[in-house]
Amino acid sequence: MRVLGIETSCDETSASVVKDGRVVLSNITASSLRLHKKYQGIIPEIASRAHIESISLVTKQALQEAGVKIKDIDMICVTKGPGLVGSLLVGISFAKALSFALGKPLLGVGHLEAHLYASFLSERKRRTNPKKQTALLPCIGLVVSGGHTSLYYINQDFNFRLISATADDAVGEAFDKVAKILNLGYPGGPVIEKLAKEGSADSVRFSCRGSQDLGFSFSGIKTAVLYKTQNTERKPHDADIAASFQKAVVETLVEKSLLACEHKKIATLVVGGGVAANSYLRKRMEEEARLRKVRVFFPDFTLSLDNAAMIAGLGYQWYKRGRHSSYSLTAELS
Repeated sequence: MRVLGIETSCDETSASVVKDGRVVLSNITASSLRLHKKYQGIIPEIASRAHIESISLVTKQALQEAGVKIKDIDMICVTKGPGLVGSLLVGISFAKALSFALGKPLLGVGHLEAHLYASFLSERKRRTNPKKQTALLPCIGLVVSGGHTSLYYINQDFNFRLISATADDAVGEAFDKVAKILNLGYPGGPVIEKLAKEGSADSVRFSCRGSQDLGFSFSGIKTAVLYKTQNTERKPHDADIAASFQKAVVETLVEKSLLACEHKKIATLVVGGGVAANSYLRKRMEEEARLRKVRVFFPDFTLSLDNAAMIAGLGYQWYKRGRHSSYSLTAELS
């Protein structure tokens, strides 16, 4: 079964063809990030206009790379939320039109759940074993992105139950704001990670543990970083601040994710979202998971960011288990 995925939740316009929910035949993404950089954040109007300009071309290229024609697509899946409403409307409207014209099934897929499904995908050149991948379930999922930081319980049928979420800012937003405080540019994740390699992670003591056992909170650490930069008499080097900030955030993510595995008596953890591309997070999570005998899985770096392959893959699994969407999908925006 060949599924066409469409993703337009934020600033990336993405289309992908995925076979049987597992093998990525193509995954094409056009980003409008360069248009937002001077504003130090995503401008919704600019993002939605960029989607309109790119979506037809991106879809055409995805079909060409997959070696299939539009009539050979068996199903269309599209991000239904959460995300920027204007951006989501572009993708949903495009997917609805294709579905209606081709007479193919349409399914709306949750963006956050799809990020966690990215670890179940394989590239076309790799051999994939569906039975082995399904054996990862049930598992705990950690979403770490610019807008969300959440823990989920995922059962055998790919049903997702929210365990906990951030009480305020998302981890990706914290990286962006700290990068802005340090005048490093936007987006903050890559530049903080790069600068942190030049500093000492133990030079400044930051904390962001949150008030609940499995809850997250990242607003306080942003304020703490700001105060450190304003201390003109004993201001630490920016590299030391970046390294210490990154360490505090990552250790919190690692600790609470593995604690969730312990509470639920589950020995498998999957991580998804843009911050999952952070190499320090991957290293520390794998080290601690190994000590606690928990298997941890990250998606390929290209599948950590917003992409349509994860939408097509999870959509296939949900469709096979009886989920469907109607042409009133726009009403499901969240």
